[in-house]
Amino acid sequence: MFHSADYVDFLKNVTPDKAQEYGKQLTRFNVGRSGGDCPLFDGLFEFCQLYTGGSIDGARKLMSGSCDIAVNWAGGLHHAKKSEASGFCYTNDIVLSILELLKFFPRVLYIDIDVHHGDGVEEAFYVTDRVMTVSFHKFGDMFFPGTGDIWDKGSGAGEYYAVNFPLKDGIDDESYERVFQPVIQKVMEMFRPSAIVLQCGADSLANDRLGCFNLTIKGHGQCVSFVKSFGIPTLVLGGGGYNIRSVARCWVYETALLLGADIDDNIPYNDYWQYFQPDHKLHFPKQNMENNNDKEYLEKLKIKVFENLRCLNGAPSVQMQEVPPTYYVSEEELEETMNPDERVKPCKAQKGGEFFNDDADQGMENGH
Repeated sequence: MFHSADYVDFLKNVTPDKAQEYGKQLTRFNVGRSGGDCPLFDGLFEFCQLYTGGSIDGARKLMSGSCDIAVNWAGGLHHAKKSEASGFCYTNDIVLSILELLKFFPRVLYIDIDVHHGDGVEEAFYVTDRVMTVSFHKFGDMFFPGTGDIWDKGSGAGEYYAVNFPLKDGIDDESYERVFQPVIQKVMEMFRPSAIVLQCGADSLANDRLGCFNLTIKGHGQCVSFVKSFGIPTLVLGGGGYNIRSVARCWVYETALLLGADIDDNIPYNDYWQYFQPDHKLHFPKQNMENNNDKEYLEKLKIKVFENLRCLNGAPSVQMQEVPPTYYVSEEELEETMNPDERVKPCKAQKGGEFFNDDADQGMENGH
């Protein structure tokens, strides 16, 4: 639905043993190059199927109404392009899950709190007004991927539907919250999304090996809690993170936030006990590093973002039409029948009648 057929065929067939046969394609698709960030390994295509399938399935569960929040920590690989791997990302599960959501929801909001710009997702929806992409990320100093300036705001029908908030090194919880909450609040008011996809890259945490921000787990989680507070169907995905101890801590804490569960700061004994020495605590303090994002800089960026959002002519509507069928089977139905010859019926769940032309809409038109 998004990636080119020749790129998918390449991922499906290439293996380390066949690398010499695919020399030109390896270069063309940016896979397995010496010193590159997208290595070739055994089971590559199965890996892509698993993390991408998880995100698509999460989207379908939201569409069916079987859950309010779906989580796939293995997903969130936001750099992959239509015909190219990039930044440890091979297939773009985010784009594919959003395309799935668009079969049912009129408008989808994408929010990215990874330290890197969500370039692959922004590029895919740069000229449409049905998806708004919002990315908070490090920008400048030749930092990967080098995109996501404040002036990058979409094009054509999608102008002003790409929102970028470029940040400098060392941003802490207080500064991040000062910009994240008002920007997302204004986006919600202007765009009025029907569904949200939230990418929770953990490389924006302090102590990350590639990142340069200074967020604590609580500060990172505050973004998740704020998005959850709007009560909109939300797909929560993972992303970057290059300190395995921090990633594990962050995503277990945010899973608890999404579930509304309280968890102790003391990590219980487990098979990975040695990873969390010496204190075996869930939370860790921020680093003693300079925050280069002063109040004046953040305020100027926030004003510019608000100016762009004011250029929107209200939330875009979607013409009533027959929705493509989404073949989704619940776990209960799966248990009832394991016969592969039986066809799965399309999901019949609907969202408030704003996207469909059926009996429910006719009833609304007649005042019922």
